[in-house]
Amino acid sequence: MKSRQPSGRKRKKSKGAGKNPARAAPHSPELVIITGMSGSGKASVLKAFEDLGYYCVDNLPVQLIPQFADLAVQSSEIRRTALVVDVREGSKLDELPKILKSVARMIPTKVVFLEASDSVLMRRFSETRRPHPLGTDAPVKSALKAERRHLGAIRAVADLVIDTSKFNVHELRAHITERFKKQSSEKSLLVSCVSFGFRQGLPEDADVVSDVRFLPNPHFIPEFRPLTGRDPRVARYIRSFPQTREFISRTVSDLLFLLPHYIHEGKSYLTIAFGCTGGQHRSVMIAEEVSKHLRRAGYRVKVVHRDSPK
Repeated sequence: MKSRQPSGRKRKKSKGAGKNPARAAPHSPELVIITGMSGSGKASVLKAFEDLGYYCVDNLPVQLIPQFADLAVQSSEIRRTALVVDVREGSKLDELPKILKSVARMIPTKVVFLEASDSVLMRRFSETRRPHPLGTDAPVKSALKAERRHLGAIRAVADLVIDTSKFNVHELRAHITERFKKQSSEKSLLVSCVSFGFRQGLPEDADVVSDVRFLPNPHFIPEFRPLTGRDPRVARYIRSFPQTREFISRTVSDLLFLLPHYIHEGKSYLTIAFGCTGGQHRSVMIAEEVSKHLRRAGYRVKVVHRDSPK
C-alpha cells in the first residue's frame, strides 16, 4: 500500500458536489474514493487531489476503508482524504458498494469513477508496456472487457463519472483541480522567487529566468560591495534608476497575467529566477521586490537567495 502526504501544502475544503446529500461544512472531514478502469488516469487524479491538499492513499484494501474514514472523522490533522480503490483488490472489490453505504453515514463521501474507450486504454497499455492487473494470460482487450463487467456495480453508484479518452495528463489534472478546488484556492500556486549569479550557473529548477545584468551594478561602488541587495541602501540605489522601476512594473504585470494560466494548467508551484553576475546585489533586490508585489496580489510566495551572501 502506497501512501502520500501533501508536502507542506495547506489543506482546503472542496466545493465539488455529489449524489450524497451530506454536505461538507467548513472544517468538516471529507472522503473521495477514486476508482475506475486500469489505464484511465487514476494515478494522475490522485496526484491532483494531493496538490489540492488531500491526504492521499493508493490501493487501500477495501476492508480498511471504514477504519480510515473513522480516523478522518476523529483526527484534527487528516480532514480531506482521497483513496484509490480498483481492480487490484480482486474479489474483495465486490464489497465496495456495501462499504460505501456505511461509510457515507459516517463522513461526506464522493465516488469518482474514471473510464476511457477500449481503443484508448489499449493504446495506453501499449505505450507504457505495462501488463493489465488482471494478468497477462489473456489479451488486453479481453481483460478490459472482464474489468468493465467487474466494475459495473461500482460505476452505478459513482457520484462523478469521467471519460478520460480525450484528456492528456495535464488536462486531466487541471479538470480535477477546477472541479474540486474552492474559491479561495484559486491562488494556491506556490511561487518561488530565486536570485542567483550567472557565474555559478542557472538554477536547475527554474521555470522562468530573467537576466537583470542590464541594471547598474552596485558592486562597483566600494561601500556597497560587501553588502547585498537586501540592504536598504543598496536597494534604494538600484531602485533609483528608471529602468529598474520599469522592469519591476513590467515583470509583475506579466506574472499577474501568467500565473492564473499556470494554475489552470494544474501547476502547483512555479520557480521564477532572477540572475545577475554574482547573485549578490541586483538579482537579490529584484527577487525581493517582485515577491512583495505578488504577495499583495494574494499569491503564496517564498524567496530564495541561492548565491547570497557569499
